Amino acid sequence: MDEVLLRSLTPSVLAILVRRGADFAAAEDAVQDALLEAVRVWPTDPPRDAKGWLITVAWRRFLDAARANTARRRREDLLDQEPAPGPAAAADDTLQLYFLCAHPSLTPSSAVALTLRAVGGLTTRQIARAYLVPEATMAQRISRAKRTVSGVRFDRPGDVATVLRVLYLVFNEGYSGDVDLAAEAIRLTRQLAAAVDHPEVAGLLALMLLHHARRAARTAPDGSLVPLAEQDRGRWDTESIAEGIGILQAALARDRLGEFQAQAAIAALHADAPTAAETDWVQIVEWYDELVRLTDSPVVRLNRAVAVGEADGPRAGLGALAELDASLPRHTAVAAYLHERDGDPATAARLYAEAAHKAPNLAERDHLTRQAARLNARRCR
Repeated sequence: MDEVLLRSLTPSVLAILVRRGADFAAAEDAVQDALLEAVRVWPTDPPRDAKGWLITVAWRRFLDAARANTARRRREDLLDQEPAPGPAAAADDTLQLYFLCAHPSLTPSSAVALTLRAVGGLTTRQIARAYLVPEATMAQRISRAKRTVSGVRFDRPGDVATVLRVLYLVFNEGYSGDVDLAAEAIRLTRQLAAAVDHPEVAGLLALMLLHHARRAARTAPDGSLVPLAEQDRGRWDTESIAEGIGILQAALARDRLGEFQAQAAIAALHADAPTAAETDWVQIVEWYDELVRLTDSPVVRLNRAVAVGEADGPRAGLGALAELDASLPRHTAVAAYLHERDGDPATAARLYAEAAHKAPNLAERDHLTRQAARLNARRCR
């Protein structure tokens, strides 16, 4: 069973059902039923046209559900719309589906959560972690979003800003999480940049390219994380870096600064430094100041504290960190790093161990555990 193929076909099949008149919640249920049927049938009887098979089965599942809840005339109208047998037209509806999920009847946060769950393939836990809320809270938000759009005609797509937010979070989960979605997010953002002339779309594409360029160097052969300062910069993708910087410079020249352009500018400064020691941390702090002004995000302030610690010394970084809520994700890990830089290995080792227990994924937990063990071993010599 080709799970990658099923995942790639799901958005297109879902979009086709919505266009044919199915409300979003019913269409999603029908597609999920079709996927389960594919898992059961395909290993012994693979179809010649996988997409066409899924469309036919999903539409019939939707009709079965509709028959139980609608009048005879409505059922007959839906039957007339059943897709003809034969190969389905090759089309990529994923980006269109992102816009449809960003429906005006939903708040931006609900639209993002619904799209990440229904189209992006993220779990409720992953989405909750991205939004810094409990999993139960996010589950309720997604359920409310489904109820809101149930029965709504998807003829008024949402705005670009909401779609950008979804693509950004999908990329982040693909870049650092358990599911590899980063390349797909870049592909869709390229499509959006070709269709929409907006500096923030360009800024997001530049940000993705600059981060993705470092991906090969982020992990060691054993799968462990390699911090930015220790990465082999010879393994960075210079073509992606050059493309990202070129896109960013064109966007910044339009003098309509947004948060994605500011984040991309920070990534560009890291990518442009020949060595970690030559990183322009002063300018990075200035860009973080712009980001704080644009977003007032606690996560941005946390990252700014790290930059301040590099630009002005660890004491200054700890001072900036002291102004933030200690319950922020990765707050303890940042505190450990700054205390180590400040010459306090005992406190740093304790904080690294504490941070490891809070880590959102196995790779990060292992990295923090090794940091604590390294400092404890040094103290025992």
